[in-house]
Amino acid sequence: MRLLLALLALPLATALAQPSGTITGTVVATGTEQPIAGAQLVVEGADRRAVADDQGRFVILGVAPGVWRLQVRAIGYRPVIIPDVVVGSGKPTTLAIRLLPAPIDVAAVEVRAAYFTPAVEGTTSTQTLTAEAIRRAPGVQEDVVRAVALLPGVGVTQPGRNDLVVRGGAPFENLFLVDGIEVPNINHFGTQGSTGGPLSLINVDAVEQASFSAGGFAAKYGDRTASVTSITLREGNRRQFGGEFNISATGGFAIAEGPLGERGSFYVSARRSYLDLLFKAAGFGFVPAYSDLQVKAVQDLGTRDKLSFLFIGADGTVTFFNDDEDQRYDNSRVAAPTQQQYFSGLTWRRLVPRGILDLTLGRTWTSFQTIQNDSLNPPNTIFRAFSTEGEQSLRADLTLQTSTRTELNVGAVARYASDLSYDLLLPGPLRTDATGAPQPLSVDTSFTADRQALYGSIAYQATPKLRATLGLRGDRYGFLEGTLRASPRLGLRYALNDRTALTASAGRYWQTPSFIWLVGDPSNAQLDPFRADQAVAGIEHLLRDDVKLQFEVYAKGYAQYPRRLFRPQAVLSPSGFDDVTSDIPFGLEPLAATAKGRSIGAELFVQKQLSEIPLFGLASVSVARTTFDGADGVARPGSFDTRAIGNAVLGWRPNAKWELSGKFRIASGLPTTPFITTGADAGRQDFSQWNEGERLPVFHALDVRVDRRWSLRSVQLVGYLDIQNVYSRENVSGLQWDQRERTVLRNTSIGLLPSIGFSIDF
Repeated sequence: MRLLLALLALPLATALAQPSGTITGTVVATGTEQPIAGAQLVVEGADRRAVADDQGRFVILGVAPGVWRLQVRAIGYRPVIIPDVVVGSGKPTTLAIRLLPAPIDVAAVEVRAAYFTPAVEGTTSTQTLTAEAIRRAPGVQEDVVRAVALLPGVGVTQPGRNDLVVRGGAPFENLFLVDGIEVPNINHFGTQGSTGGPLSLINVDAVEQASFSAGGFAAKYGDRTASVTSITLREGNRRQFGGEFNISATGGFAIAEGPLGERGSFYVSARRSYLDLLFKAAGFGFVPAYSDLQVKAVQDLGTRDKLSFLFIGADGTVTFFNDDEDQRYDNSRVAAPTQQQYFSGLTWRRLVPRGILDLTLGRTWTSFQTIQNDSLNPPNTIFRAFSTEGEQSLRADLTLQTSTRTELNVGAVARYASDLSYDLLLPGPLRTDATGAPQPLSVDTSFTADRQALYGSIAYQATPKLRATLGLRGDRYGFLEGTLRASPRLGLRYALNDRTALTASAGRYWQTPSFIWLVGDPSNAQLDPFRADQAVAGIEHLLRDDVKLQFEVYAKGYAQYPRRLFRPQAVLSPSGFDDVTSDIPFGLEPLAATAKGRSIGAELFVQKQLSEIPLFGLASVSVARTTFDGADGVARPGSFDTRAIGNAVLGWRPNAKWELSGKFRIASGLPTTPFITTGADAGRQDFSQWNEGERLPVFHALDVRVDRRWSLRSVQLVGYLDIQNVYSRENVSGLQWDQRERTVLRNTSIGLLPSIGFSIDF
């Protein structure tokens, strides 16, 4: 009898042991962050739902593992569908959902939920990527910056680097924020004075979303002229302790998260590469290694107050092995960056009546140690750049919904760079003037710098169809003799109907010189900020509820741009410096803020969200032209004048276990400056023909990715295979002078590059 009862109980026990997951999070109003009590959440296709409590928090239990769509509705707000909600049997899925107020005339009318919501901080050129969209993109290596490079108007200087080129602007023109903290560079082995590098130090698992604007961005963002990427990191889950282990072809990381007392949470992530082991085993003389740490803690101080702490630190080193003549020669053409950095912030958030106040105290710090040696035995240092850049910031930002039609945003920022020190050595042969005469540089100095900003904007819903945003920003640069600059901004959005809208924006954007430029020559201390005036017009249309089409045209004019006095035909456009013998690095030369430039272009963008049709993806096409005037008044192509860029990503999820996706990218080649190949100046670039040499060949590559999930009772396993450059094209990334052969070589990227990874989520 007992045996019979046991056999009958087996099906019941099996059913009870079926794996399931949990979705938890908050529902708040966009902009004001006010909790939306009573918001209704429904997992489409599953009998699971929840209602948000007075704090906007919700929990949905017993969700089968898989990829779901979550529909969210609340009275007085636009209903939305959140696609790509990945639920596993390990730690809970944590979401932060933001709803836009519904237009006045339809606030009480039942309308269909939308997959796309209009941007509120910028009326044009703005896109948002979720953590899942970043993770699943083939060839991106789960890197948030590389995912941004798939968006319209964005190019890269070369494969394998995160030097974003936005609408013809140099990489140093991009602004990056992490939880509201302005970060000079969020990449390992970052280029000093710019924003690029080989690999982002942000773990994608910690990302809630990334918002990218290529133009028309709000007055709260300043001191950059090309783009803004604002990365929001998620909170740790508040229900239970959990974690993740991940290992891939290049490194691994571990995560721990969970509740912090009864009213808070924590999140910790540590990552370590083993590129050093791979490079050394393969016999490379150039061996990089990196590690990083992320910590975020949140504590509610009451129903209206919250305190959050963020710390992200990173360490990157490069080791040379000069065991033979070939290694010494190869290493002599590499500027090796060893870099330690961190940024941290403490934010107090206060919910005020119909609004929100944020106070953020931030700190960024980076130590650069870049050297390049010759090929002798033993090698001698021919270039040295040891420097430290540390800055404190205090930001206050207030957003108020002053009426049903009007939203006000005001704020102030104060920044003080208390730790700027530079020890630089650049011999004469690497720093020559316009006549070819050596102009050596030796610097050992330190200084401080302060800057402040006030900004305000008002968004007015003039009619249910027309929304206008007017903003003004004022910046004061204390370290540039108290220079003052004003930046007016205007944005318009007009809804032709519920599927089509016209957008337009215009604004002025100012940017200060990078700190290292100021020590590149005594005259550089007198540099002024440079500016870009930009106008954008576009149209957005929903082809289907889950398919958005966007078309934009833009015109951008530069003034007071830094001109290179040793290279009169050229403007300053540093990105990554792998070899300082090819050009003067980091802006360490006399500069004058006198150049003019212009960029015009058109962009087409189509995005498909995951819906009942199990396909997702995006496609973008950008055509543009960028020129800058030389000292002789001749307009020449900009260094990042990519005439055409195309991206396409397509993915298929046949079921909850499998996912297949592919990415194709094609871009016209960048301009080059020819080398002098004969005579005493052989090996130098001919700057009288700046950017008028042959263009690099067209770049194109196909990447594919396959993901597989296994859901156990309380553990989620994920494996993936990511293959970059499937047909092994050797794309040319640049030209370099070969001192041995006395000829110009084409640097090519690595061919087919497979990567495999595996993670355990519990």
